[in-house]
Amino acid sequence: MHNFIYYVHKKDELMKKIAILASGEGTNAERIIRYFTGHATIEVAVVITSRPTAHVIERAHTLNVPCEVIIPQDFAAGKGLEVLKSYAIDFVVLAGFLSRIPDDVLHDYACRIVNIHPSLLPKFGGKGMYGMHVHEAVLAAGEHESGITIQYINEHYDEGDIIFQAKCPVLPGDTPETLAQRVHALEYTYYPQEIERLLSLLS
Repeated sequence: MHNFIYYVHKKDELMKKIAILASGEGTNAERIIRYFTGHATIEVAVVITSRPTAHVIERAHTLNVPCEVIIPQDFAAGKGLEVLKSYAIDFVVLAGFLSRIPDDVLHDYACRIVNIHPSLLPKFGGKGMYGMHVHEAVLAAGEHESGITIQYINEHYDEGDIIFQAKCPVLPGDTPETLAQRVHALEYTYYPQEIERLLSLLS
């Protein structure tokens, strides 16, 4: 029995814990949770959302992951960091989180907080560029390709160091919706894989 208890404690010490921050539907969050379900060394410990009505809450509960609602004012006032610490989070993943990340979180999770953006940054980034707004801008500009960017987060919108990019074509007759489908496919494939790779590099 004592050996079993030691093993459980030792395994728990080896697990790296992720927090997913999401404000909307939570499709990326769901893919990430499913990807790491049963993983030997990585678990999604909590989902944090800024909106009490966000559909990601239902997705998290369905997948038996705790979900915390923290409104932007409370997040900025220190509640976000408090919750991250309470779950002993090692790595923070943004997946459609629309609130600004406060400096205390950026400081404590430097090089351990990442975001995914639905364009090939530095194109079509910055404040207000999210979701369909990005795809509309890509089409309006007559671009021939789009894609995703995974990057570290800093205090400026979409200006953190780029970790990974993947491309897809913009096809004749594309609408924002059809382009979004192609970009989402890249997100669902590559975001969990890159999170896993980055966590493997953490000491």
